[in-house]
Amino acid sequence: MRGDAIIVEQHHRRAGRGVTDHILPKLRKTSTRYTLSVAGESGSGKSETAQALAEELGKAGINCTILQQDDYFVYPPRSNDQTRRQDIGWVGPQEVHLDVLDANLQAFHNGATSLVKPLVLYGQDQITEETLDVAGSRVLIAEGTYTTLLENVDARTFIDRSYIDTRAHREKRARHESELDPFIDQVLAIEHRIISAHKIRADLVIAADYTVSIPA
Repeated sequence: MRGDAIIVEQHHRRAGRGVTDHILPKLRKTSTRYTLSVAGESGSGKSETAQALAEELGKAGINCTILQQDDYFVYPPRSNDQTRRQDIGWVGPQEVHLDVLDANLQAFHNGATSLVKPLVLYGQDQITEETLDVAGSRVLIAEGTYTTLLENVDARTFIDRSYIDTRAHREKRARHESELDPFIDQVLAIEHRIISAHKIRADLVIAADYTVSIPA
């Protein structure tokens, strides 16, 4: 999504190295393409961790492309916020075209050299379309709150931090003043109930201290 700031810090890099340590042996055993998701609650560091992971894999000679769930929302950001305020029941996976994101992941698995995908222009509150060149990519990373629900992924990574834990991060990256108003706390509480239940689908879990483990 254009207009979003991503600042990768050392704890994100630690998580990126941890995920890389788990998946690199699998990647070295085959030449096929690989997909994974990075999910978690708002402000948990999904975008930053995905970027750190891509950089770590790049050091190993494996090129990556990242898909941001934020580009796949049904409505652009401010319009989506208005829809939520009119009907709080709108909050949830139905806000996102997960089917389109899943189709992009499947196309990548099928050998596509380019992907046609939605693109959110945050400042204009618009959704347009772009063609993404993935010809040179071995790994496709989908990051976003609900990406654990995606079907066409080889590994699901879940960041186990709640919206209460992540408030400082959300304040740091606040894209609009509406993100910090009391209504958003209601939204985050609903998202927490939904997203925390997705942890059981994860293949890898990133703890609050950014260490990575395989769930028991």
